[in-house]
Amino acid sequence: MAEPQSDVASKEIDQNGAHSTPTLVVERFLDLLRLGKVDEAVELLDADVRYENVGLPTIHGRERVRRLFQGMWRGGGGFDVHINTISADGPSVMTERVDVLKFRQLHIQLWVCGRFDVRNQQIVLWRDYFDYLNFAMAMVRGMLAIRLPMLRAKLPSAS
Repeated sequence: MAEPQSDVASKEIDQNGAHSTPTLVVERFLDLLRLGKVDEAVELLDADVRYENVGLPTIHGRERVRRLFQGMWRGGGGFDVHINTISADGPSVMTERVDVLKFRQLHIQLWVCGRFDVRNQQIVLWRDYFDYLNFAMAMVRGMLAIRLPMLRAKLPSAS
């Protein structure tokens, strides 16, 4: 089971990253994004990272990913995440998680499966898979919840 999110960002890793594993790099990355620490999060990405949402255009490079997430926060948005399960096989880390994409009052919560390839303590590939029908239903629910807050989806508890 993944550690509680708030503990991941506070883990101390020596300057060479000697105590870090691919799983810890991914957990730290997602937690920093959740906390809105975009600059710190993208430093865990390789300069030539590939960020793929399967079915959408691939984003190439750390700086493009940085601009994408900075734009989200500048626009009154944000991100939350609950990792259901995480596992690694060497440098490849698989996550099954619930993401919440926040755009002002609109919150879109959806199930996501992600693959992260980590080399030298940096993520070189971030590939997410999700169901487009699930995304469409989450968008409708999110729009309805703007007027009816009791419909807003809640992240699973950390227990």
